[in-house]
Amino acid sequence: MAKTILIVDDSVSLRKVVAIALTGAGYEVIEAGDGLDALDKLAGLAGKKVHLIISDVNMPRMGGLEFVRQVKNNAAYRFTPVIMLTTEGQDAIKEQGRAAGAKAWILKPFNPPQMLNAVAKLIPP
Repeated sequence: MAKTILIVDDSVSLRKVVAIALTGAGYEVIEAGDGLDALDKLAGLAGKKVHLIISDVNMPRMGGLEFVRQVKNNAAYRFTPVIMLTTEGQDAIKEQGRAAGAKAWILKPFNPPQMLNAVAKLIPP
């Protein structure tokens, strides 16, 4: 059974590029446009497990850091690894991400093999 990854980004084109890379590597993908949309998608999964989350930082309605904090407060997703995929490279923001619960930080524009390598380390096949 394919492992499921939730992609959270307000850029439709970026979500599609990430989704193509992930589905090509055998993962199942769920897409969300911002943190609130992602929380709604997670709440509606009814027993389906999300194995990994890839999230942007800067999004409308609810940004990535607040989204990760809320996910980590949910017992069902407390241990789900999170990769931040963002243009934000400042150490202070990275530290906020780590404090919120992010396990990896990848800067945009990203290299798909680099991202897939990070995914494979966090959720081995």
